[in-house]
Amino acid sequence: MVSVARVLVIVESVAKATRIQGMLGPDFIVKPSVGHVRDLPQSAAEIPPSVKSERWARLGINVDDHFKPVYVVSSDRKKVVAELRDALKQVDELYLATDEDREGEAIAWHLQEVLNPKVPVKRMVFHEITPAAIERAVAETRDLDLRLVDAQEGRRFLDRLVGYEVSPVLWRAVDKARSAGRVQSVAIRLVCERERERMAFRSASWFDVTATLRASEGTFEATVESLNSVALATSKHFNSVGQLESKTVVDVVSEASATSLSERLTGATPRVSAVSSTARTQRPQPPFMTSSLQIEASRKLRFDPERTMRAAQRLYEQGWITYMRTDSTTLSSEAIDAARSQAASMFGDDYVADAPRRYDRKVKNAQEAHEAIRPAGESFRTLDEASSALAGDELAVYDLIWKRTIASQMVDARLTQDRVTLTTTLEGVEGYGGGLEVVLVATGMRIEFAGFRRAYVEGTDDPEAELADQERLLPTLRERDEVPVERAEAKGHDTQPPDRYSEATLIKKLEDLGIGRPSTYASVMKTIDRRGYVWKKGKSLVPTFRAFAVVNLLETHFADLVDYRFTAEMEDQLDEIAQGRQDLEPWLHRFYFGDPEADGDFAKVGLHRATHEQIEFDFAAINSLALG
Repeated sequence: MVSVARVLVIVESVAKATRIQGMLGPDFIVKPSVGHVRDLPQSAAEIPPSVKSERWARLGINVDDHFKPVYVVSSDRKKVVAELRDALKQVDELYLATDEDREGEAIAWHLQEVLNPKVPVKRMVFHEITPAAIERAVAETRDLDLRLVDAQEGRRFLDRLVGYEVSPVLWRAVDKARSAGRVQSVAIRLVCERERERMAFRSASWFDVTATLRASEGTFEATVESLNSVALATSKHFNSVGQLESKTVVDVVSEASATSLSERLTGATPRVSAVSSTARTQRPQPPFMTSSLQIEASRKLRFDPERTMRAAQRLYEQGWITYMRTDSTTLSSEAIDAARSQAASMFGDDYVADAPRRYDRKVKNAQEAHEAIRPAGESFRTLDEASSALAGDELAVYDLIWKRTIASQMVDARLTQDRVTLTTTLEGVEGYGGGLEVVLVATGMRIEFAGFRRAYVEGTDDPEAELADQERLLPTLRERDEVPVERAEAKGHDTQPPDRYSEATLIKKLEDLGIGRPSTYASVMKTIDRRGYVWKKGKSLVPTFRAFAVVNLLETHFADLVDYRFTAEMEDQLDEIAQGRQDLEPWLHRFYFGDPEADGDFAKVGLHRATHEQIEFDFAAINSLALG
């Protein structure tokens, strides 16, 4: 007699189902849900006839009855649900094995509600798709965590209420405005604020003089630091409107004086007045979490966040890396051992930290305890193995993850920063008269022991910082050595406005503010681009006039909704719901209907009154843009 499979395991994707089926054997049926099986209505056509006449029907949430949602199984999900119900008839148990985060917990709960199983239901979780991890997950099942489900529902309801109540207001006031997503609106405000700073910026000019000197070991460069003991002005001494703003006296050298100084300096023989060396160490960066992977892939691979996450998703489903949506930098003991072992075998024991390195989360509003993104398994597959099995984006992203993980368990790099000061006295420099004391400074950096840098060096968005992190060797010099100047050059500079955000730096800013989640950043970037709020100039995000109009309206009439602290506090409160320290329904009621005891006008009146009261728009102000 043919035995009936005992357990139905439901995961989220076809690729994951195929891989896990091969690990579990014939006693298990593994099926994909292909994401969510039901959601709030996405259109008027999806609203059930029984509630269509209700005043709240378009929201899909009964705000008059404890914020009860109306969930519907969309037409493209009905076939999936039918297949899962058929599979459920063949088994004795149901394991819900969706991702272990709030979204995954909610998908598991929805599956249980829709399938209404008559067999025992267990929650199966794992962070990597390896035989050992799946075996452990089967042995260590748990119950559904309804607190996490509440937190996910809270986020979903919040986004629905804000989007559906505020967007109609936007449509009345702003031509071709699309929507007002909760996190997306804050992201647009950040981009617009930066552009306002750039438009208000006024440039200042300054000059410096760089000399090339000839020592016995070769040439090196030094920059004029001071004239007659007064430091030369640089960009850091000017404010955003081009005014000199320095706590100390500085000399703003004119073009004529700088040119004259370079001419007089050429052929001079400054004397070394001081030589100093400072030892310092450089620590490796923590393993990747979602945001730092997206940022680094943008810097090093020029991938946008969506492209990075697509590659990471495929790597996870194929068993190459751990779960890729996480705000943790923690490594398991097994992963630490694997990283240390590979570092030792590749670079030698001297390159491995004396004790395991552990990294604590420092970003605001860290979620549930997951691992960092790392190579999967208790023994990582090497880059040689990856090169023979992966290609394209997947190989590039795995290379980043592998190197960053290995480097995180290696020793500090030991560096020496060298500084040589030279002085000379010049005559006839325009604007200074005779006997001008000139001080030049040369700086260098030596890598005494590469440490973790053998495996990985973090990227940067600042070219000058990247240059400063490279080895630069100075010749051996002693005090009183005389070193001739082969040539000197005066260079003019203009102070620069603050850089526009790239997708990577905008994600970093949102994370620093405690706004958004690892699972949302890529979709937020895609949404503000697709809906015409930004366009890309290279990697930079440039706001459109539509973006400015939307931000003008929100700042004027719904300031709290684009307030950074208010938005971050909403994330804090969702965390409290996930931890069981706050209940969902009263929290939603206060946000939507207001709380007379709260601070702030918006919190007192609530979203409903704020969006339904008669609003007098200043259309000219909303749709205008001050050009500085």
